[in-house]
Amino acid sequence: MTGTVLVTGGNGFLGTSVVAGLAAAGHSIISTDLRAPANPVAGVDYRQMDVTSADVVEQVFAAQPIDVVVHWASIVTPGKDSSRALEYAVDVNGSKHVIDACVRHNVRRIVVSSSGAAYGYHPDNGAAHDGWLHEDDPLRGNEAFAYSDHKRQVEEMLAATRAEHPGLEQVILRIGTILGESVSNQITALFERKRLLKIRGSASPFVFIWDTDVAAIIERAVTGQATGAFNVAGDGALSIDEIATTLRKPVLAIPERVLKAALAAGKRLNLTAYGPEQTIFLKHRPVLANDRLKEVFGYTPSKTSREAFEAWHRSHRDAS
Repeated sequence: MTGTVLVTGGNGFLGTSVVAGLAAAGHSIISTDLRAPANPVAGVDYRQMDVTSADVVEQVFAAQPIDVVVHWASIVTPGKDSSRALEYAVDVNGSKHVIDACVRHNVRRIVVSSSGAAYGYHPDNGAAHDGWLHEDDPLRGNEAFAYSDHKRQVEEMLAATRAEHPGLEQVILRIGTILGESVSNQITALFERKRLLKIRGSASPFVFIWDTDVAAIIERAVTGQATGAFNVAGDGALSIDEIATTLRKPVLAIPERVLKAALAAGKRLNLTAYGPEQTIFLKHRPVLANDRLKEVFGYTPSKTSREAFEAWHRSHRDAS
């Protein structure tokens, strides 16, 4: 049993499950977020905390001893009123404020939600392992994608902290595409279209992880012995063609140059928020190997990538 666990982003989609799971296991929990919880869990200490404010973060950390921090506050799906500056303030500066507070207040361990996007979207991803990315592959998050760029910068910050403050244990979870019965986001929106889109000549595979597996992995990261970085994904990957077969939908394969031109025109006319740089997202998606998650961290996901996708499809088909 650990001491007090502080969770940032505790009222978000996954944060809510993590807080409930840790509380059920008997941990003393402080859940922080910008907004109040929709369904508070009995016994959890809920506090408002804006990670972009170093002073506010300091006040929360200084109020009581904290043993473990689960840092989940970030902007995954930007809203219409978002900006690169706001996303940087939350993702990068917010992480710095939390990490610095952990060091100042002698927190034992920090568990951080990173992403497969930290590896970046590159044609030579996983070149040494038949396209599969492992934890010792370089982190090259693309500047063109705020989320990818910011996750890389946060991991660089964590690496510097490990060198300067080795007493702070770190568990870094590089998470693939999360699916679950109630998951609805930018990625799942792609699967709900009448036709699926891919770049001609690219398999464009996905790795999936079921949401309850992610929550269980975070809970184990709080109490377990293993530290370091871990890819979080189910076994295997699915190509766009395999996904389309499951959905019984056609695939529209477009030459990259044609899609780039269409996106550039749409961006100039304010018809889309996406520019021509988005083609590399479709073409070079990071494919995460989960060997270290299973062999070192000690957790085997309950669903493979295929099983997670099929379970998501069943739940959404049944709901429609």
